[in-house]
Amino acid sequence: MDRREALRFLAASGAMAMDARAQAPGPRSGARLERAIPSSGEKLPAIGMGTWITFDVGRDPAARAVRSEVLRRFFAAGGKLVDSSPMYMSSEEVLGATLPAGAPLFAATKVWIMGSLAGRTQVEQSRKLWRVPRFDLLEVHNFLDWETHLPMLQAMKAEGRVRYVGVTTSHGRRHDLAEHIMRTQKVDFVQFTYNVAQREVERDLLPIAAERGIAVIINRPFDGGDLFGAKTAKALPGWARELDCTTWAEAFLKFVVSHPAVTCAIPATSKPEHMVQNMRVLAGPLPDPKLRERIAADYERA
Repeated sequence: MDRREALRFLAASGAMAMDARAQAPGPRSGARLERAIPSSGEKLPAIGMGTWITFDVGRDPAARAVRSEVLRRFFAAGGKLVDSSPMYMSSEEVLGATLPAGAPLFAATKVWIMGSLAGRTQVEQSRKLWRVPRFDLLEVHNFLDWETHLPMLQAMKAEGRVRYVGVTTSHGRRHDLAEHIMRTQKVDFVQFTYNVAQREVERDLLPIAAERGIAVIINRPFDGGDLFGAKTAKALPGWARELDCTTWAEAFLKFVVSHPAVTCAIPATSKPEHMVQNMRVLAGPLPDPKLRERIAADYERA
């Protein structure tokens, strides 16, 4: 499948998905929006959870108790994928201390260091901090020494020490390298930035992911919080009722996960009530392509 065919596929699959969702039961039905990982067919809830900044609270017992409640609400609402990194200071340690016992966790972290031996050591340290027997997903963080680490992760996958491998970038950087890796390497996942104000990946990385059968994790769906402010202080437009949205956060997430090439978005929050809002996106209708454009245009004009 070339890029033109991939684009046609995205348009067709998007239309079919939107038509199916238009007939889907509402939020109180218990239905949850899931997407399949292309390399395996395993399904993931389309809303996951990031931990950058929000879980870097060290040993503060009160802050840890709040993060424990954030996680409790995440899993109670049907969440699975939790994303972190050794780059995120104390976040991995805090996660290991606050994860609920027996939670249906899809554990995703990264390697972020130079050198093969250092990479293996870092992965093992992360595993101990998370208190998990193995990771579901390991990614090379921001391509750091990717030519060393990606073969290492692929060997770990072959040995059964991790289930999926991938690479990440953020802030719209180094899409040329992302495209090169997606086209030339065997990866299950790729992670990059996408939101209502940053849509470049609709032209390049999302179609390539669909073409190559690569799962997509979206970071910074709120642009690190920068989407909120004077624009979102205004009332939601009328289309919010069509989508059962009560907050701009829900609208932003529905915009992201309504793209058919997106597998999962990973908003981060330190507030339990915001986690509840985020997880509402797993139920109810999503925008069709025409409404997606209205959302983007209304936000730009606001």
